[in-house]
Amino acid sequence: MKKLLIVFIFSFSFILLAACGSDDASGDGGDNGKDKLAELKEKGTVTVGFANEKPYAYQEDGELKGAAVDIAEAVFKEMGIDKVEGQLSDFGQLIPGLNAGKFDVITAGMAINPDRCENADFGEPEMMYGEGLIVQKGNPMDLHSYDDIASSGATVSIMAGATENEYVKHEGVKDDQIQSAPDIPATFSAVESGRADATTGTEMTVKMALESSGNDKLEFVQDFEQPDIEGIPSYGAAAFHKDNDALREAYNEQLAKLKEDGTVEEILEANGFSAEGNSVPADITTEGVCSGEQY
Repeated sequence: MKKLLIVFIFSFSFILLAACGSDDASGDGGDNGKDKLAELKEKGTVTVGFANEKPYAYQEDGELKGAAVDIAEAVFKEMGIDKVEGQLSDFGQLIPGLNAGKFDVITAGMAINPDRCENADFGEPEMMYGEGLIVQKGNPMDLHSYDDIASSGATVSIMAGATENEYVKHEGVKDDQIQSAPDIPATFSAVESGRADATTGTEMTVKMALESSGNDKLEFVQDFEQPDIEGIPSYGAAAFHKDNDALREAYNEQLAKLKEDGTVEEILEANGFSAEGNSVPADITTEGVCSGEQY
């Protein structure tokens, strides 16, 4: 009888302790965020998700490069995390990959927008950029804006998950004019082969991708008209799991210092951006962009 009583007391105590532990774990995510920050500091390594999009984040000769990568490396170093490892992903799978735990942070110069803010928490903006258009050499359909694509009935190839899918629709481009592609090289291939009449993406991405490809059958539209819609210009930032508040806040704290001392501007210029044209105005915040109040 005593043995049964002891077993009962032990079992009841175990269940009670387990229940208490469960309550703590199901909180608002703050503890999980602190655990993640402590974990990364202890390891000295952070794994970042990127989409091979030059000049934001890309892999070359086995080395992770790009403006977003360089900014992240500088910030994490100030946080005591010296090693940054990359996990390549299709752009449209970056946020799902983050939430599935495939990597710790997204470092891809990803544009902050209200829809994405529902599924990930962005750090403060690191860079600002507009849109660009690539067409066949000679621009046979005379395309200079998203409105031109809409009115001409031209087809446009766009990377899956990119904000440009919504931008062109806003300007009147119909669903059947839009072709989806997994990455920038695939969009170029579609235009070169004639399967699409144009491709669009962030200005620096498509311009530098075309320059590095050496493709003389395509051209960058120099006089492209930037659409006057919410989300343009875009503000790129690192993105964090919604449970990792402490990690994001620590990142923001160090990012602010590197903005103030000019390090971020230097990194942007070293990666082909303009410190004047691509630096984020001081009054632009992630909260404002996520709410739709700032664009």
